[in-house]
Amino acid sequence: MGTPELAAASLQALLREPKFKIVAVVTQPDRPKGRDLKLQPSPVKELALRAGIPVLQPEKARADDFFDALKQFQPDLIAVAAYGQILPQRILDLPRLGCLNVHTSLLPKYRGASPIQSAILHGDAETGVTIMKMDAGLDTGAILTQERTPIEDLDNAQTLHDRLAQIGAKLLVHTISDCAAGKIQPRPQPAEGMTHAPKIKKEDGRIDWSQPAKTIWNRVRAFTPWPVAFTHFGNPPALLKIWQAEPVDHSGKPGEVLHADKSGIVVACGQGALKITTLQREGGKRLAAQEFLTGCPLKPGELLH
Repeated sequence: MGTPELAAASLQALLREPKFKIVAVVTQPDRPKGRDLKLQPSPVKELALRAGIPVLQPEKARADDFFDALKQFQPDLIAVAAYGQILPQRILDLPRLGCLNVHTSLLPKYRGASPIQSAILHGDAETGVTIMKMDAGLDTGAILTQERTPIEDLDNAQTLHDRLAQIGAKLLVHTISDCAAGKIQPRPQPAEGMTHAPKIKKEDGRIDWSQPAKTIWNRVRAFTPWPVAFTHFGNPPALLKIWQAEPVDHSGKPGEVLHADKSGIVVACGQGALKITTLQREGGKRLAAQEFLTGCPLKPGELLH
């Protein structure tokens, strides 16, 4: 059970294992995307169809007809990765080996919708993947296995997502095998260290230049590729998306442009400064600082807000 690319990585890994028989795939219904709002299948559905696996797409996981259809497959185990719906207790109880979930944090830290972005946003040095046995709570199930990975300075939410997707896929395969063999003893999540990772809103990308440069840098990385960190410049205000940046050792009035040349646009923060190297004006293309300044000069002394 899963929907986006992260879940497709787990499905691909399971498909490569001859000892597993995937009897069905459950994913979200096709959703309208693009300018023409044409219905598009999820990455998981596309992969399942290519593999010739039956696909179920209930609008609601609690629906009786979906449960009846799922029951017909008599699953021994249900693997869940970023499915997008809360599963009712009767589905959790259906497979004899239970429901296993791939969660992209070191639980109990960052339960919820945005564990990858939250780890970067809070400046964590590492994160990882937890395979847990699901219960009725939100990411509260017992831990089966975990694997850690460092968060590098060059990571953003996309690169970390891609790495965790592969880690999670491999860990899921090993965990299912060991779980079926009775080699793993589920352990309850510790009471201490629990945090919540809420659903991200577009407004979360707004930059507050009074914050330290490192905090803003983390925001830029956490919200790439969505919703993208943003600020405004000029009068009337124009939206400016910041795709890549790095903290530097300068000081000035928060939001003030200190330098603007081919190496980047240096903006003062509450502590230190941020050098912007890739940015995008609203309605324009994503550009390196040198290209951006050619068509839209930002001069020292201007304020971003």
